[in-house]
Amino acid sequence: MKILVIGLDGAAPEILFTDERLTNIRRLMNFGCYGQLESVIPATSVPTWMCMATSQDPGSLGVYGFLNRIDYAYNNFRIATSEPIEGFAIWDQVARAGKQSIIIGVPPSYPPLKVNGIFVGYSPKPDTRDTIFTYPACIKEELGKIREEYPARNWDLPTDTKDNLKDDIYTMSRKQFNVVRHLLQKYEWDYFQFVEIGLDRIQHSFWQFHDPCHLLYESGNPYENVICDYYLYLDNEIGKIFDLVDDDTAILIVSGYGAQRIDGGFYINEWLVKEGLLVLNEYPREITPFNKLNVNWGKTKVWSEGGYCAQVFINVKGREPRGTIDNVDYENFRNEIKEKLEKILDEKSESLGHFVFKPGEVYKTVFNEAPDLLISLGGLYRHSLDSVGQRTVYTQEMEAGIGGCTHGPFGSFILAAPNSLLRGEVEGAHLLDVSPTLLELGGYDIPRSMQGKSLMGGKKLEKATDSDYSGDEKEAIRQRLKGLGYI
Repeated sequence: MKILVIGLDGAAPEILFTDERLTNIRRLMNFGCYGQLESVIPATSVPTWMCMATSQDPGSLGVYGFLNRIDYAYNNFRIATSEPIEGFAIWDQVARAGKQSIIIGVPPSYPPLKVNGIFVGYSPKPDTRDTIFTYPACIKEELGKIREEYPARNWDLPTDTKDNLKDDIYTMSRKQFNVVRHLLQKYEWDYFQFVEIGLDRIQHSFWQFHDPCHLLYESGNPYENVICDYYLYLDNEIGKIFDLVDDDTAILIVSGYGAQRIDGGFYINEWLVKEGLLVLNEYPREITPFNKLNVNWGKTKVWSEGGYCAQVFINVKGREPRGTIDNVDYENFRNEIKEKLEKILDEKSESLGHFVFKPGEVYKTVFNEAPDLLISLGGLYRHSLDSVGQRTVYTQEMEAGIGGCTHGPFGSFILAAPNSLLRGEVEGAHLLDVSPTLLELGGYDIPRSMQGKSLMGGKKLEKATDSDYSGDEKEAIRQRLKGLGYI
């Protein structure tokens, strides 16, 4: 049986499961199973999609966000790439069985991974014409001949006007779906996965026009339907893909996290300065990113990198170059900082509802230079900002790229397969359960390295002849396949 995974980056369950206009998605829901999907910490595209593929948590992969410490030197971070991720992914297990995969746009996807098949990523390089973002390399030239250049640099779309941005997102997504359909039809595959990033882009840019609970929402604004209309566009594209797969295909639509309004930002390093935990040789005259601050490391105890889930670091003696916290005091001090962060109040002196995590308590294993604490600000309704110089810790203005929404802790999944007995809403599913479930459906062994569990739990139709089914069973299966468009 083939497996097709359609990744919709940031698809919100409350939209995906309730908009009746999404007829192709409704069809999959009616003849399969669906539900919310609990994400990992942090709920960002890096590391979420690789966590799903490997069924390993961020600590086990040693990837804690888009920026990760290389060593314990100060300000020595690197942007996440595919190179340090050594987790055994679902497509590796497919290859172990001698079968082929096609993977498109699963982040982090540069440099392109060597798979038994085809891998198409996107490049962080400034000029994609000189960058190989596919494996094998010859696929890049082939994709360039498909009407328009493949959108390998899909994170830095122009933002001069909202109308132009919307048009650019649609153009980017149409190009990707052209590539998806081309590779679906031209090459043999047993496992096919792609991630559509346009949904994440359009939600970040237009959520404040869509959500009546957003602080900036105005009823009747001209962009009120942009997000829902984009879901409808995706539904139409998904319908075209359904037409290209045969009746022996398991189909999964999945998002690793959801979307929700953002209530503003919190300048975490500004707060640390006010608390005397981060000490500067000179307070900046203008708003300054953390990596450009003049820090007095000999007196600093704590500092942070911003993000959806802030990374907090403690300046430990013998670990950092100019550490100030003794090893024997480390755990008590970390507990003290954790408690302080959890008690931060908002502008109205009310609880922000922060969740502060120790990596060793939320991850099975902790590899590489993990942060000492991770913070979900206000239940992810606040975004952490690392700059200093504004003399306040609160803001309703967001950095470029964040826009009107943040990521929600629950994504979505819809799964239908010819040999699955799972029907209706499934509760309690976790992102790490996805790959074990797909492998069981496909008849593959589940690697011991995978931390999730199969949602099937043995609820799977085994291969059998017609005579092995009762009349009612055969009719039920027939109706399900007909509803999916397989017959």
